[in-house]
Amino acid sequence: MLKAVIDGIEMELKEKMSILDAAKKAKINIPTLCYEEGLSIYGGCRLCVVEIEGEELLKPACATDIQAGMEIKTHSKKVRNLRKNLFELIIATHNIDCQLNCLTCSRANNCELKNIAEDIGVSKMRLDPIKRGEGIDNSSYSIIREPEKCISCNRCIRKCEEVQGIGIFTTANRGPETVVTTFKNRGMGNVECTNCGQCILSCPTGALHELYQKDIVLDILSDQTKHVVVQTAPAVRVAISEPFSKQAGDISTGQLVTALKRLGFDAVFDTNFTADLTIMEEGTELIKRINSGGKLPLFTSCSPGWIKFIEHFYPEYLDNLSSAKSPQQMFGALAKTYYAKEAGIDPEDIVVVSVMPCTAKKFEAKRDEMAGDVDYVLTTRELAAMIKSAGIDFLNLEESEYDELLGVSSGAADIFGTTGGVMEAALRTATELITGQELENIDFDSVRGLEGIKKAEVEIGELKLKAAVAHGLGNARRVMEMIKEGEEFDFVEFMACPGGCMGGGGQPISCADNVLEKRQQAIYRIDKEKKLRKSHENPYIKKLYDNYLEKPGSEKAHRLLHTKYKARKI
Repeated sequence: MLKAVIDGIEMELKEKMSILDAAKKAKINIPTLCYEEGLSIYGGCRLCVVEIEGEELLKPACATDIQAGMEIKTHSKKVRNLRKNLFELIIATHNIDCQLNCLTCSRANNCELKNIAEDIGVSKMRLDPIKRGEGIDNSSYSIIREPEKCISCNRCIRKCEEVQGIGIFTTANRGPETVVTTFKNRGMGNVECTNCGQCILSCPTGALHELYQKDIVLDILSDQTKHVVVQTAPAVRVAISEPFSKQAGDISTGQLVTALKRLGFDAVFDTNFTADLTIMEEGTELIKRINSGGKLPLFTSCSPGWIKFIEHFYPEYLDNLSSAKSPQQMFGALAKTYYAKEAGIDPEDIVVVSVMPCTAKKFEAKRDEMAGDVDYVLTTRELAAMIKSAGIDFLNLEESEYDELLGVSSGAADIFGTTGGVMEAALRTATELITGQELENIDFDSVRGLEGIKKAEVEIGELKLKAAVAHGLGNARRVMEMIKEGEEFDFVEFMACPGGCMGGGGQPISCADNVLEKRQQAIYRIDKEKKLRKSHENPYIKKLYDNYLEKPGSEKAHRLLHTKYKARKI
């Protein structure tokens, strides 16, 4: 046992840890800016400095291991004074108009700088702000970078490099002139950015945020000549309440639908419908490849961040990608054809809006291969802001149902929102279609959980299917290297974001503990409580094929629901 004293509290620790982690165990809050759990220790901001008895210099709590016999003061006068000075130096490099812009800043409601200023007692600035003259980087379809808000905490650099394995960010200049930028300052739209938005979740100041489309959508909702339909991704319903309730894991499907109808959308549909459709198309493709000796392993194609990743880094494997469009793009294609026909509406008058947990979906909607399927993409955060601006009391809304034609779905579609969900949904359908027998247990636990890489061998009749699941692009790279080295799989699910869509770059930035676990549990609860839990049993999917698409993999289905991708330069 390691014994130490923190702020007069005697602690017995079973294992070696940092002073910061020990203080958390003692329920003592030490302010940090450059620290983020799960990333390497940087120790740049120094706001977490503490005083150790017998040592002259203050030490950063994040980068200093606690030792036996230490007596630590986390908020002494010496510590408080230094923190104030350090914070003033940091904030001097932040946007000079921060106070004026806070009303429109992406982090206005949960600004880490504001919270830290309150914690350490900074109420005025004594230093003149530093203007670096850096312009806004709007080269990307998904992510905007505002360098004047950057405080060089390097969290985006470490998230992109260590978790996602990409590394598009770097630092330039020195001292107060230091700025985080992209390679040769080319802009995020001109480097290997996958648009995943994980950097946004890590940025404490709003220097990185999505390309906003909420104001455009609000204007279109006022245009009486347009028929505006909206689709909502599965992961949105387990996160949309967080900006209102400040807690994770609530299921708000019915309130979400009501809020969208109050905002003025003409039809409120569910991306889950086309998630079921994706299983029919992708599952048929998998069975065909296995039976006919086609290219294996088959890679899922639902995550646009993963698609851009393989286009950049593993283009030799593009033929392994499923040709099925993502559920978002399938929905757009059907809304302007099948729905338009059934509703008797001119496709030219239909505007398709998506609500997604994903910033990369904004890029996907602009891809040449699928241009025109989806017109605008809102993140979960953007929709929450729209609901607030409309004065809608979200938490107390009555529940409503999705409109039927493109709004009925199975539980298999709901689990698309978590890592392993696409795999499990596909296995439910593929197993029954191949064997002709009903599954006794449709829960495939071997592909569930938040482990970075999961492998499973699933028996489907006489077939033993070798499967793998990877979430986070760093893990995707590891699986791709396994395949290059000769490891054999039949079917692999890749998701760009840690946790899958529920951890997407467009989700609410939450301060709650165990956010991904709580969102995942909520997704599985939705699936468990549904009577319909297999994609191939969805009656509206059957109706779609009977009345319009003929059968999975038909010529018409391929024309509307399938695509091809292209190699991109590094």
